[in-house]
Amino acid sequence: MATEQFRQLQKYLDSQVLGQSFLTRNILVALLADGHLLVEGPPGLAKTRAVNALAKGIEGDFHRVQFTPDLLPADLTGTDIYRPENGSFVFQQGPLFHNLILADEINRAPAKVQSALLEAMAERQITVGNKTYQLPELFLVMATQNPIEQEGTYPLPEAQLDRFLMHLELEYPGAETELEILRLTRDEAIISNNKPAIEKPNLSQAQIFAARQEVLQIHLAPELEQYLVQLIIATRQPGKYDPQLGNWIEFGASPRATIALDKCARAHAWLAGRNFVGPDDIQAVFHNVLRHRILLTYEAEAEGVNQNQVLDRILELVPVP
Repeated sequence: MATEQFRQLQKYLDSQVLGQSFLTRNILVALLADGHLLVEGPPGLAKTRAVNALAKGIEGDFHRVQFTPDLLPADLTGTDIYRPENGSFVFQQGPLFHNLILADEINRAPAKVQSALLEAMAERQITVGNKTYQLPELFLVMATQNPIEQEGTYPLPEAQLDRFLMHLELEYPGAETELEILRLTRDEAIISNNKPAIEKPNLSQAQIFAARQEVLQIHLAPELEQYLVQLIIATRQPGKYDPQLGNWIEFGASPRATIALDKCARAHAWLAGRNFVGPDDIQAVFHNVLRHRILLTYEAEAEGVNQNQVLDRILELVPVP
């Protein structure tokens, strides 16, 4: 059964990335919803390891790109190489032609490099010169950014942020998990592990595409469709729900957010083994889908209000059917 295969994949990811089940589960949600992830967290939280483990568990190749201020668009897309022996140009593919891309510290590259990602993430194609090249059907970008070091960084454009299906915020693990990480790292270093290894799954791309079709057929009741839409509308017309909320939100979420919330809620329900979406599924992915899509006012920033608090308030104000 497809659901069981994905559960086995999550068990494998959790065995490789300890204490980050929130990350591993949402990577699978993004994989099922056919979207991209923006992950924000301090360094050393196994973000690279998580994507690498995913690549080992499915049929697909992985490539990591370290974003730096001197990176060029051609370093991502590829470029035409001149062949002097016959006077022709041959296109050499860049790293975007892999299935899984880790864009490490994405906010360290300037706007011209960010623009190279826009077409790839939204349209699954890149244009070099006067030619357009299709990217692989299985294509997932996981971008990371470090909230601690802001020196020498470039804020991501709003249009680019909206291309990400979800924005995840990671935190440090607890003491018990830290001890497990220590032991796992030591065991890997001496190539011996007393714990039985969890068998590495090998999901084919055909199985992933079939699972995506199952996710799209998950039942969403009309009442919950209205609830989902009202959550989005509350970000655009916050004053109708609460005057204070109206003072906090400058710009609300786009229709792309509505589509993303629907897909992620369905994927969340499917991973839980249900054939219908409940209010809990919508609420579980609400913050991840919306936190990077709303722009707060200066008043909100002055009051120390962040996106998570605003979204909490929206969930309180919009009635659950």
